[in-house]
Amino acid sequence: MQTLRTAAEAAQAARRLARPLALVPTMGALHPGHLALVASARRDGAAVMATIFVNPLQFGPTDDFARYPRAFADDERQLAAAGVDLLFAPGVEEMYPAGFDSSIDPGAIATRYEGAIRPGHFRGVATVCMKLFGIAGADRAYFGAKDAQQVAVLQQVLRDFAIGPEIVVVPTVREDDGLARSSRNVYLTPAERAAAPGLYHALQGMADAVERGESNRDRIVAAGRARIHTPLREAYLDVVDPVTFELVPDIATAGSAAIAIGSGWLGSTRLIDNVPLNVAAAVAHDGIHESVAG
Repeated sequence: MQTLRTAAEAAQAARRLARPLALVPTMGALHPGHLALVASARRDGAAVMATIFVNPLQFGPTDDFARYPRAFADDERQLAAAGVDLLFAPGVEEMYPAGFDSSIDPGAIATRYEGAIRPGHFRGVATVCMKLFGIAGADRAYFGAKDAQQVAVLQQVLRDFAIGPEIVVVPTVREDDGLARSSRNVYLTPAERAAAPGLYHALQGMADAVERGESNRDRIVAAGRARIHTPLREAYLDVVDPVTFELVPDIATAGSAAIAIGSGWLGSTRLIDNVPLNVAAAVAHDGIHESVAG
């Protein structure tokens, strides 16, 4: 594996790699979720390029940029062992040199949920990803399903600008107790870690309600809230369209897809997660009601 630090060198090296080229952008502090992205990219691509860059633009003034976990030597070892061909690991000055003054505003989708809690976050995500996409010139880019709103934002930006790469979404990797793998899980105390699967259980409660035929957003969310217990504190739970991230009041009329999204606080650490909802079950149940009413 070749490790490069400058955009010019990385772009030149990427052009020499076999096609299709798969890109795996990360902020480092790698865990099995990241390695699942690499494995998927390795299966799909003739060559794999990964990036490690802790992007200051996506951290707000009260966020954890300074303490975000960094373990470059171990990350580099893991990526090499996983079969990555090229690692681009720039510094902040390389990505945002003096005079850098551009940004990507994804619009309304970036103002909801994560965007409301972290104003400007998705502008930073879109800006850094557009730059990485330009440097890599990859055919596909790989992201985890856990970060569903990030995926939706990037897909919208790429649609709006009519450019690649294709976004490939890889299923969330979970611990045995259901907790979604995240670099921020290292912040949790033992007591917080024990409570952390509660967010996934809440989302599963929402999914279970839909499986029973519930389609109303308020009642689905209530089923999730019934599974949230101290010390976990809700930041949000909702039912949304996975493409637009607009609220779905009734999934029986939502179309083809809806997801349950959630975020919760444990101490100063905030977790995010989501699960798909079985829209077909709600539609079928709604149809039964209509037949009986008819």
